[in-house]
Amino acid sequence: MPDGTIIEMRVWRLPNPTAERPHGLKYSLFFGRPGHRIIAYDNEAGKGDHRHYDDVESPYQFRSLEELIHDFKTDIAAFRRRDRHHH
Repeated sequence: MPDGTIIEMRVWRLPNPTAERPHGLKYSLFFGRPGHRIIAYDNEAGKGDHRHYDDVESPYQFRSLEELIHDFKTDIAAFRRRDRHHH
């Protein structure tokens, strides 16, 4: 992005849903700067669906891919508003 931040969204459709990934998707959504994660949503093995916001990790209630991307973009917009007020 023009301000030096990176937005990366990767989503894989799994061959079969699993107990850990009943929606059948593996995903990794990243927002930050090189070497610095600000916001991320992912469901790496053993962790289930969760979100990182700064240094806080919290469970995430997955509803749909559309909702996931919407929530991710909403977090980025909120962060950018907050960040602007701090400069």
